[in-house]
Amino acid sequence: MKTDYSELLNRLCTVTIFSSVKNSPVLLTLSNLFKTVLRQCGDAEKLSAYADFVSTLYNEGGNLGDSIKNALFESDNIYIGLLAKKEPPPDFIKNCASAELVLFSELSSIASAGLKSALKASLKEPTDIFLPDFCSTPYDFCTIYTERAQKADRLGYGIFAKHGAFYFDGKNLVPYDYADGISLSDLFGYERQREQVIKNTAALTKGLPAGNLLLCGDAGTGKSSTVKAVANAFFGEGMRLVELKKHQLELLPKLMGLLSKNPLKFIIFIDDLSFNKNDDAFGALKAALEGSASARAENAVIYATSNRRHLIKESFSDRQGDDIHAADTAAELLSLSQRFSLSILFEKPSKPLYLDIVASVAQKQGVPVTNSLLAKAEQYALKKGGRSARAARQFVELVKTLGDDF
Repeated sequence: MKTDYSELLNRLCTVTIFSSVKNSPVLLTLSNLFKTVLRQCGDAEKLSAYADFVSTLYNEGGNLGDSIKNALFESDNIYIGLLAKKEPPPDFIKNCASAELVLFSELSSIASAGLKSALKASLKEPTDIFLPDFCSTPYDFCTIYTERAQKADRLGYGIFAKHGAFYFDGKNLVPYDYADGISLSDLFGYERQREQVIKNTAALTKGLPAGNLLLCGDAGTGKSSTVKAVANAFFGEGMRLVELKKHQLELLPKLMGLLSKNPLKFIIFIDDLSFNKNDDAFGALKAALEGSASARAENAVIYATSNRRHLIKESFSDRQGDDIHAADTAAELLSLSQRFSLSILFEKPSKPLYLDIVASVAQKQGVPVTNSLLAKAEQYALKKGGRSARAARQFVELVKTLGDDF
């Protein structure tokens, strides 16, 4: 059956719910190709339009059906939003979405041979010029998209379908283009501490009560890496990580409100947390940890890391001020860490643990573990100011790059 490119173009122009798919690079260049094939224009313009389309498609893998599917899954629209919240869409929205999904199914079945044949037939001068091929996998998007929507609380939609880590710009969540892909298998030592974070995170993904965690202790012991690795491990269970800087803590209520509308689960990650005595951000975090109605979302927890067990920096003079209720004030400042459901301590590793971490990292990176290597690892730690998981990893990376004579 001959493809009616004029009808496809007209239907594509009316796409409403999935406008982001219509405006994706591949479909924009495909629309332009349809236009040039259908109108009176020079042969060079038509051939150039085809080349632009195929070039754009190649940059996305070369498969038209897959490109449309990816654009659909990453589309943030009213239809998927309602389905994700288990709210039945009104009939007019459902009918519109269905018609557009049928169109995308038809577009996914466009074959390279048929499109090239239509292009050559539209040329003023017959030609045997080479035209590149492309692949296309036909999809039934009406079925696939509905099934995907039913899993939106795990697979996500829009930017959450592809990305696992975000930052908050004050208005919106912005994905990190190159997020840390660290996995749990990259971490060694501190198994007990890591298991506590894993269990708490697993509870959140299952809709069970989960607490806010403070990972505190010495620098370089893997606190931040643990949070990122755990978030990555639960990506397929609907977990996403949102990094919030300390100076943004007053935005916590706004961020919580934004996250509460999403069917996914979130870790709000605050790295390297500490406060000065009169820090305005103290109150914002305190409200969130105490469960203030304006600063809490049932689908989000706060994971903070700090090199300090007491989060408030305090001097001896602070203990000798003119506050009539000085004891109460001091207790409030020092108790912030107690407002977390659980504080998990990461201490500097002992020598045996440090060398175990060195050996484990070395084995994973293909570096032979010898007594000489371990002795040099100990010397390296002393030069770095102390043993840590970070020092172990840095040492092995140096050995792998420079050899053990660096």
